[in-house]
Amino acid sequence: MSKTTAPGETPAAAPDDQDLGAAGSQLSTAPAETLTGVPSLGVIGWARWFWRQLTSMRVALLLLLLLALGAIPGSLIPQTGTDATKVAAFEKDHPTLAPIYDKLGLFHVYSSVWFSAIYILLFVSLIGCIVPRTWQFVGQLRGRPPGAPKRLTRLPAYTTWRTEAEPEQVREAALALLRKRRFRAHVAGDAVAAEKGYLREVGNLAFHIALIVMLVAFAWGQLFKMEGNKLVLEGDGFSNTLTQYDDIKSGTLFSTDDLTPFSFTLNDFKGTYEVSGPNKGTPRTYEAALTYSEGAYGKDKKTVVKVNHPLEIGDSKVYLTAHGYAPVVTVRDGKGNIVYSDAVPLLPLDSNVTSSGVIKVLDGYRNAKGVSEQLAFQAFFLPSYAKGNEVSSVFPALLNPVLNLEPYYGDLGVNSGIPQSVYQLDKTHMKGFKDAKGLQMRENLKPGETMTLPNGAGSITYEGTKEWANFQITQQPGSGWALGGAIAAIFGLAGSLFIQRRRVWVRAVQGADGVTVVEMAGLGRSESAKVPEELGDLAGILYDQAPGAPDPDDDSADSSKSPDPQAVPAEGAEK
Repeated sequence: MSKTTAPGETPAAAPDDQDLGAAGSQLSTAPAETLTGVPSLGVIGWARWFWRQLTSMRVALLLLLLLALGAIPGSLIPQTGTDATKVAAFEKDHPTLAPIYDKLGLFHVYSSVWFSAIYILLFVSLIGCIVPRTWQFVGQLRGRPPGAPKRLTRLPAYTTWRTEAEPEQVREAALALLRKRRFRAHVAGDAVAAEKGYLREVGNLAFHIALIVMLVAFAWGQLFKMEGNKLVLEGDGFSNTLTQYDDIKSGTLFSTDDLTPFSFTLNDFKGTYEVSGPNKGTPRTYEAALTYSEGAYGKDKKTVVKVNHPLEIGDSKVYLTAHGYAPVVTVRDGKGNIVYSDAVPLLPLDSNVTSSGVIKVLDGYRNAKGVSEQLAFQAFFLPSYAKGNEVSSVFPALLNPVLNLEPYYGDLGVNSGIPQSVYQLDKTHMKGFKDAKGLQMRENLKPGETMTLPNGAGSITYEGTKEWANFQITQQPGSGWALGGAIAAIFGLAGSLFIQRRRVWVRAVQGADGVTVVEMAGLGRSESAKVPEELGDLAGILYDQAPGAPDPDDDSADSSKSPDPQAVPAEGAEK
């Protein structure tokens, strides 16, 4: 394959370069760049200028960066929609900074005006960028690759040779070869025009469309999301209604009618732990055996919910998030009447499930004098008690349970109208029972043991222990679309980065001496060594079907030898 030298004039000054520019102008479906100078006067001129800027790629990337930066304070600063208690604590601890954050909308970032503006502008920018590119790409798919430029020597990859085969035979062989290599090819005049790599633009468009799908899915999920928590004792159940939740958070457009109808019962909870080694006490498994049903008349089904393996019912997912212990106690008054008998969930304090809480007797209790009062017991529970270690459990499993109780009497303040936690004790109007030494009464109980209150005030018995599990019920309808958009964006981006779009032309014309001159040239949109390599490979195969002929001024036998398999860039052409 002989190297052909370009004419002496430079490419910029060559008038024939106009058809070269046309040959590569449609390799991208990006809208043609327009001058970004001062827009024309008037409202319409300013509107057009603003639209061009908004739909440009640089503005879309800038908006995407701003969206990512705007999400940072939403992760670092407590949000009112997620945890209003932490927001109140932050305002109390930072009296100077909190009003500034509130004015900037940093306590409700995702519903703030500025974050919504960035979100909407990015959405509009992507749509304004995709629509014209899609129509232009569809037009190119319906068309044919453009004909060969007049001067193939000016293309980056070029080769030529002479052959005794007829021009029609060369063109037919080139057309069959290029189509076999999955080029879109056709005969245009005295040359074969071919193009390959259309999936590059498909990947580019798929990436942008996937971003729009993700934006819509995230917005939909935030507007209609629901997230609630429920602590369930072994043997107890849950029905997916608003009043059953311990706490619930939802999106702006979510309503109770959107709750998925289902119910379940916690049959048994099982936790296993490492018993030796440096990881002693580390959980092996947390499993909750459930019986659930869908709808009002659904059949009962059994399943096991594990950590990171939720129960999926319609759009809802039931996650297992925590577990603990609930001592079963029975409280009697001075006459031996049972005034309270139930399991009391206690909250874990450490990894060994050392737990604390309060047992509250609100109604039905009368002291030795027959006066109605309220009782409370500050409870401290150790599932695995070891003598000499009175403040913490030595293992998370229920091996040697001990319940430590401090009894109080008086007014719990539940009728004051002020909400209070069921796990905390307000001692403002409470008095402690005293022991024989005049100290606050405190006693450790094992299952089956009873604490007797002084002066005939009654007693409390530790009957046994149940386990409880905390479930998080979530409902976010856009999560599947968001996942699909993310996967499509990855594949689309990979296609736009690794697929190379290129064109190849094969011209075969008969010279003055009756010998056919074959020219091959290639053009790629991006800088890639694949174009000359691929052109050289194609030229080698085509040369076998149309072998070389001697040059008219060369009588040597070597003049018709097989060409170099590597296509040679033309002189003066951009590499």
